[in-house]
Amino acid sequence: MTKRQEDALKTKQKLLDIATDFIMRGDFNNLKVEDITRACGCAKGTFYVYFKNKEALSCEICRDLFNRIAIRLQQMKNKNFIERMEHYFVSFMQEVERYGINICREWIRNVIDPKVAGDGWDNSKWQFDIDMLREILNQAIRDNELKQDTPVDLLTYIIISELYGMMTCWCMSDGIFEPKDWTASIFKTQMIPVFEKYIKGK
Repeated sequence: MTKRQEDALKTKQKLLDIATDFIMRGDFNNLKVEDITRACGCAKGTFYVYFKNKEALSCEICRDLFNRIAIRLQQMKNKNFIERMEHYFVSFMQEVERYGINICREWIRNVIDPKVAGDGWDNSKWQFDIDMLREILNQAIRDNELKQDTPVDLLTYIIISELYGMMTCWCMSDGIFEPKDWTASIFKTQMIPVFEKYIKGK
């Protein structure tokens, strides 16, 4: 990698880091590209070298976080399937909450109908999460942790429905329903009995 390429990657990462900080501290709707570039110490035009708009930047931050969860799962060699899935379940909701209820509402509002999602909004996040979960389950089958006839698609949609359902309940309750207080309990009550049917040797 050339020095120029390294500098470009550093600039992009700095924009991502500063934007993440802004998003976690304030209202996404009122955040301007100029706020990000000013804090980064670069020209406004530099932002558009890397991102189409602030929504595209937010989507990249989000995908990166959830990719990191998947990587952590792959590295958890000393944990069994149930423990890894609980980690995924809890980590997913922790990341959602970390960004705040207003960002969650904005994302749901803008992607609830993929055909009319606003420009720049990640209306493929649903498919991104589905594909990630399918791969986690398929890998568990390949590793002989789950039975060969495990209904991967069914389990994938059950998991995603629970997670997205909690996001929606959080927004609809105006924060009264706190996912961090419920995620582990819901996993144990709802998901463990479902998974145990397909654990190899059970």
